[in-house]
Amino acid sequence: MIGIPQAFAASYAQARAQFVGAAAVAGLALQPQVHPLCGPNGETLALDVVRDGPLDAHRLLIVSSGCHGVEGLCGSGVQVFALQDGEWRAKARAQRVAVLYLHALNPYGFAHLRRVTHENVDLNRNFVDFSQPLPANPAYSALHPVLLPPEWPPSEANTQALRGLLDAHGLQALQAAITRGQYQHPDGLYFGGTAPSWSNRTLRAVLRREGARAERIAWVDLHTGLGPSGHGERIHAGRDEAQALARARRWWDGGGATPVTSTEDGSSTSAPLTGLMCHSAYDECPQAEVTALTLEFGTQPAPAVLQALRADHWLHRHPEASPALAARVHAQMREAFYTDTDAWKGQVISQARQVLFQAVDGLCMA
Repeated sequence: MIGIPQAFAASYAQARAQFVGAAAVAGLALQPQVHPLCGPNGETLALDVVRDGPLDAHRLLIVSSGCHGVEGLCGSGVQVFALQDGEWRAKARAQRVAVLYLHALNPYGFAHLRRVTHENVDLNRNFVDFSQPLPANPAYSALHPVLLPPEWPPSEANTQALRGLLDAHGLQALQAAITRGQYQHPDGLYFGGTAPSWSNRTLRAVLRREGARAERIAWVDLHTGLGPSGHGERIHAGRDEAQALARARRWWDGGGATPVTSTEDGSSTSAPLTGLMCHSAYDECPQAEVTALTLEFGTQPAPAVLQALRADHWLHRHPEASPALAARVHAQMREAFYTDTDAWKGQVISQARQVLFQAVDGLCMA
C-alpha cells in the first residue's frame, strides 16, 4: 500500500502519471478524454476515467478531482491512494458498488495552476441552462473593478477600497456576492460562462455512458480552499430537496460527529451557488437516485485565498507581466489551494477515506 505523502504529486503531469500507474497496478482500464490544448510544457491534458467494477452495477460511486484545476493537487492524491488501498477496494467489491474515478475534470486549470478552465470558466458554475436567460449577479458587477485593479500588486487605494467594502457589508455578504457565480464579466472571478465548457460536455458524455445502468449514484467531489486548514467540510451537493439532504446526512454525518452542511440552509461556510456540476447527474442519469457531496478541505484563511484568486485573474488579463511576477502568482495559487505538509495530507486521506466507506454503506441502505 502506498504511503500517504507519496500519493500526492507536485504537478499535473506527475499526478496524471501516478494516477495512470495506480490504475495499471490495480488492473483497471484507463479511458482518457483528451483535451484540445496542451499543458505548459507541451504535455497531454486529459480527463482520465477509470472504472473499478462492472458496467452493469446498479450502485455507482463517483469520485472526482480537479473540478477547480489547481485543487486537483489534493483530489488526485485521494484517488491515487484509493486505487492502491486494498481494504477500500475489497469493501466496494463486497457490496457490489462500482467506483468511477474521474481524474482532473479540468485538466487545463490543473496543469496551469489555475482554478478555471481554458475558457476562464469556473466549472462549478457552468452547469446552467444556457437556453434560458443567465442568472444576474449585480452585487458582483459592483465589485468587479475593485477586485481586478489595473496594477498588481494592488495600490494602497485599491486595498483601502476593498477593506471599506468589507467593513460596510461584512465578510459573509462579500463572499456571497463574489463566489455565487456571475455570467456578465468573462475576465472576472467565478465566471460561469456563456456556453457549456469542454469539461462540461465531456463530463456529460462520460456520465451517460458510465451511469446508464445505475439505479443509485453517490458522487463525492473533492475540493480545497474553504474553511479551517485540514478540515474536510461535507457539503450537500445535490438538488435543494429535503429528501436528498436528509439522505446525505444519514450517510455521512457520523451520528452528528461529522455534520453534512448545506448552502441552502446557511449551515455551510460556502454561499449558495449557481450552475453546480453535480446536478449534471440528474440530467444524464435520470433513472438513478442521486446523492452528492462536496468534500471541501481548508487551506488558508479566506482573505488569503481571495487575494490569490485576484492575482491569478489579474495575471490572466496581463500576459505581458514579468516572469518573476507570474512565478509568484502561481506559487500563491498553489499555497492557497494545497498545503504541502505530511500532516495536512494525512488529514485529507483520513477524512476522505471515511467518506468513501460511508458512501458505499449508504448506497446499500434499504
